[in-house]
Amino acid sequence: MTGRLQGKVALITGTGGGQGRVAALRFAREGAIVVGCDVVAAGHEETAALMRSEGYRLYGSAPVDLGDHEQAKAWIDAAVAEHGRIDILYNNASSARFGPVSELSIEDWRYTMRNEIDLLFYTTKYAWQHLAEQRGVIINISSTAAWGGSKVAGISAHAAAKGAVIAFTRQLAVEGASVGIRAVSLSPGFIATPGTAPFLENPVVRAALLDGVLMDRPGEPEEVVAMALFVASSEASFITGSDFVIDGGLLAI
Repeated sequence: MTGRLQGKVALITGTGGGQGRVAALRFAREGAIVVGCDVVAAGHEETAALMRSEGYRLYGSAPVDLGDHEQAKAWIDAAVAEHGRIDILYNNASSARFGPVSELSIEDWRYTMRNEIDLLFYTTKYAWQHLAEQRGVIINISSTAAWGGSKVAGISAHAAAKGAVIAFTRQLAVEGASVGIRAVSLSPGFIATPGTAPFLENPVVRAALLDGVLMDRPGEPEEVVAMALFVASSEASFITGSDFVIDGGLLAI
């Protein structure tokens, strides 16, 4: 049976764990050639080992700091040199720092902008022409933080950056339409990953994070990746410029 992404070259950032790891595995199972990267080499190699155990290969390299435009360009260029094309750019990787706005340091603000929005610009800029040649797809990961504040933690920088991701994606859809590029963003709510495990282990914090989530549980990475797979496929050929919220009903109230 032919996979939904058979023969497509998919570049996925942040493949060292969490949603990026799940995406790498799922996309490979659907026939894609997966090129990954991560700032943590060990995590990237763990994902590669998991993929090998299923008979797949994870291309790409680690460590790669996508917040450095030269490293982002080198990663894109290496993928094209090896595979000759880019069909899907899945901008999953991000990193933020938190704190009340009055206490958040300038360094932490700039760190968050660098690692949640700047890196998307770099990868998209350098992949753009290659995506245009294939009439490809850009998938950017935003967050429900773009749509509402939080009482749990100071998320001003994170919210600003993720709001920028959605706005950036819409503009990419406009600019991409004439060359056949689709651009879509996904806004997950609270998702259970290794990075969020400490929050889930604290009953008080867990309860606060799930307050208002109609399904009364965190989401799973697979539930986000399932939507990413759909929008990456030809089944979503009439979808561009949209943001899809995957939040267990948090924003319904």
